[in-house]
Amino acid sequence: MTPKQLLTADLNNAAETLRASSTAFAIATVVRTLNATSAKPGAKALVLADGSIAEGWIGGGCIRSAVGHAAIEALQDGAPKFVSLRPEDVLQRDGIEIGAEIEGTKFAKNGCPSQGSMDIFVEPVLPQPELVIIGNSPVSHALARLAESFDFNTVIRTESSTDGAKVIKSNARQFIVVASQGKSDAQSLKQALAYGAEYVAFVGSRRKFAALVDNLAGQKCAGSALDDVIAPAGLHIDAVTPDEIALSILAQIVQLRRCGHRQQGGADV
Repeated sequence: MTPKQLLTADLNNAAETLRASSTAFAIATVVRTLNATSAKPGAKALVLADGSIAEGWIGGGCIRSAVGHAAIEALQDGAPKFVSLRPEDVLQRDGIEIGAEIEGTKFAKNGCPSQGSMDIFVEPVLPQPELVIIGNSPVSHALARLAESFDFNTVIRTESSTDGAKVIKSNARQFIVVASQGKSDAQSLKQALAYGAEYVAFVGSRRKFAALVDNLAGQKCAGSALDDVIAPAGLHIDAVTPDEIALSILAQIVQLRRCGHRQQGGADV
């Protein structure tokens, strides 16, 4: 096995470990170099959310700092970054300020003694989002079936498992749908709120949800958390059947997943 093959194997193993733990990371790849540089095109590194390198090598500390910042930004907004590191005199010659972003390329100073230039592509790899469906109802089963084709890790929790101890939080984005439909609604809603997810939706009418809110008043889950629950769940498409309701809910989740600052191009694990 050549050193290059060994490095590739190490990167793959490290990436699989990060994926298994639903840990977000970025892949930094050197795509072009000019003059003397320590790393050459094809060099790769896995960069964590704090900017540290988990595996691989793309150059010295003067390179890693800029790449670390790019990785942090990429994992925050979900969009890939392209970084061009150049000696300060080259940037000045070309009239480019340090830190400037021009046509999608972020320019940074290469302070390494070699004084070479290097272009690096930084791609975020985000954990596959998790869809948690609470309840054992026609809508819950329809939603689980429909979600199979949309790259979610889907978890179904029936009424028998609606105690708080069953709540499992994840590093991935979590979308919680309460589809208990009259069976342990209050307990199911309390469990849903315990996830602290950005999306919590309740399958039921506004009147029914309002009654639940009144019943839960004064409990720990009352207040702003209940205010953020989407009820009734789903986009308004005049859905009637369980399959139609499930479609409206999944459409709403996909809309949230794909829009906003976190979903502009990042790959899901």
